[in-house]
Amino acid sequence: MSAGEGQLEPGAGRRIAVAFAAGLVFAAGLTLSGMTMPGKVIGFLDVLGTQGGWDPSLALVMGGGLLVFMPVFRLVAQRQRPLLDTRFRLPTKTDIDGRLLGGGVLFGLGWGLAGFCPGPALTAFGAAATGAADAALIFTPAMAVGMALFQAADRRRS
Repeated sequence: MSAGEGQLEPGAGRRIAVAFAAGLVFAAGLTLSGMTMPGKVIGFLDVLGTQGGWDPSLALVMGGGLLVFMPVFRLVAQRQRPLLDTRFRLPTKTDIDGRLLGGGVLFGLGWGLAGFCPGPALTAFGAAATGAADAALIFTPAMAVGMALFQAADRRRS
C-alpha cells in the first residue's frame, strides 16, 4: 500500500480479481477431481491396497495438471514480465536443507493421515456440500495453528 494508507496501488484491483478467479477455478478443479474427499486421497496414497484397494485416479488428475502447466510455463517464461506485475517472482533458493526436508515430511504426514493438503482442506472447509466438511472443520484450524506456531518459532530463530 504505497499509495497511501487504505489505498491500493495502481493495478492491484485487477491482480486481486484475477487471483480470485484463479482460486475459484482451482477450487472447482479440486472439488471435481475428488481431491477434497479425504477417503479418495487416502485411497490414492494406499498403493499397497491395505484399505480396500489402490485408487490411481488422482494420478491422472496430477498428470493432467502437469500436461497443461509445463507448456504454459515455458510460454510465459519467455515474456519479459508478467501481464499484471512488474517482474516475475520465482523462488531463488535452490539448496535442499533441513527446513525443506522437515516441511516435506510434515506435509506428507498430514496428507497421509488426514487425506488433506492445504488447498483441498480450505476448499472442503468452505463447501460443506462435499461431505468432507467435518474433517475439514478439524484439519483446517489445526493447520492454521501449525502454521502460526512455525512462524513464531521461525521469528524466534531469526
